Amino acid sequence: MRFDFRPLSREDVDALVAWHYEPPYHEYDPAYDPSDVREMQAAVGSATWFVIDDADGALAGFVVCRIGQDEVEVGLGLRPDLTGRGIGPPFIEAIVEVVRARWDPAHVTLDVLPWNERAIRAYERVGFARGELYERRFDDGKLNTFLRMQRRLR
Repeated sequence: MRFDFRPLSREDVDALVAWHYEPPYHEYDPAYDPSDVREMQAAVGSATWFVIDDADGALAGFVVCRIGQDEVEVGLGLRPDLTGRGIGPPFIEAIVEVVRARWDPAHVTLDVLPWNERAIRAYERVGFARGELYERRFDDGKLNTFLRMQRRLR
């Protein structure tokens, strides 16, 4: 499967904000946390936010890369109608390869809701390992627990 990465545009933000996942995955809606929408709007054209098109040029997903000293933390999303269809592992692998080529970190990390076994299995299939649990409070005051996952690259 081929994926093409390009900088985030204002039109892409509008398209992403309109995405809605079926419950219980609705917590992954890009508009679920208003601070995420503000971050996307501020990131238009940045060097660390990308949208990902499929081979037909249709918007398939996004990734934000937070660059650390020797790691890159990624936040990613696959278009709702593409989830659960086996596309996750090649999508994730494409992201890891872009991260490796651009920043050459020692490892890549990501966070996932610990009940999301479907996503966790996809991450594990491409070499991510389960790590620690931690809590994050959303703008609406809701406290969520996340699982940190990591993949060593070198």
